[in-house]
Parts: sequence; C-alpha cells; structure tokens
Amino acid sequence: VQLQASGGGLVQAGGSLRLSCLAPRAITSVFNQYTIGWYRQAPGKQREFVAAISWNGGSTPYADSVKGRFTISRDNAKNTVYLQMNSLKPEDTGVYYCAADIHGVAPSPLLREYDYWGQGTQVTVSS
Repeated sequence: VQLQASGGGLVQAGGSLRLSCLAPRAITSVFNQYTIGWYRQAPGKQREFVAAISWNGGSTPYADSVKGRFTISRDNAKNTVYLQMNSLKPEDTGVYYCAADIHGVAPSPLLREYDYWGQGTQVTVSS
C-alpha cells in the first residue's frame, strides 16, 4: 500500500506550498481511522518528523522547527491530508513523505509507528 504525495516544487524563501497526501483505493474505506504523518528528508540527513494529524483532526502535533508556519489538515471525504507550508526557509528543503499509522490512537512523531508510506515529493526553497 503506497500513499501518493504531491504538491512539491521550487519556491523562493518566504513563499508557500501546499502538499497533498492521497490514500490509495485499497485503504479508502478505512482512511478516516488512520493517523497521518508528514516527514521530510534532506540530502545526507535522517528522515525527520514534521507534523501529524489524528483520525478526526483533533490532535495535530508539529516539530518545533515548523510550528506557526505549517498547518496540517485532512478531508476524509476526499481521502486526503494536506500540509500547508508558509514562510518557507531554505532549511525546509527536502523530500517530503506522508505516512499512515494504522494502529495508533494518538499521533506519534516516531517514524517506526508508521506502516504505509508514500513515494515522496521534492520541496526546494531557494534563498
């Protein structure tokens, strides 16, 4: 099962992008039960937690580095989770991945808690 991440691109510092994470048909009937997380990986660095959202949107933890700039949301009717990224910085550059935690109750920042992953979408922020 592979989620589909999209919306990446090249943007200048201070700009905005909105990423989307679409559930594949195989899990659309249960997508609204899953926590969804966003991670990113810069060249030469480990994959790091960005944000997550609980099944009903009631819990949305963020990494300290993106608080106040990024907003995660979901539309279960469209089987999609969004990551609105504002005030982008060059250090936000990386491949952004979305992932589904099919067992958890509360959103977790731990990479090992996530079961299904997407292929990633490249975000490049120029200075």
